Amino acid sequence: MANIASQKKRNRQNETRRVRNKTVRSEYKTRLKSARAAIESGSEEAAESVRLAQKRLDKAGAKGVLHKNAAARRVSRLMKKQSAAKAS
Repeated sequence: MANIASQKKRNRQNETRRVRNKTVRSEYKTRLKSARAAIESGSEEAAESVRLAQKRLDKAGAKGVLHKNAAARRVSRLMKKQSAAKAS
């Protein structure tokens, strides 16, 4: 445990951010999972679930929870999967 006041404050801030980031991370993982499931099942709501997953990924990238390029890569892979499902 830290003895320095500034480090104690930094630890409190980090914990607050960790909890906040955890919810964001959980949200985009859930959206990705449901989007992939909708695409694979050929559901009519696949486009909507993909749109929501893309929105959550982009938000996570903008907030810094996920690196911007990592978010873009995941969106790209999702769109590619959706396009392949439409084609077949």
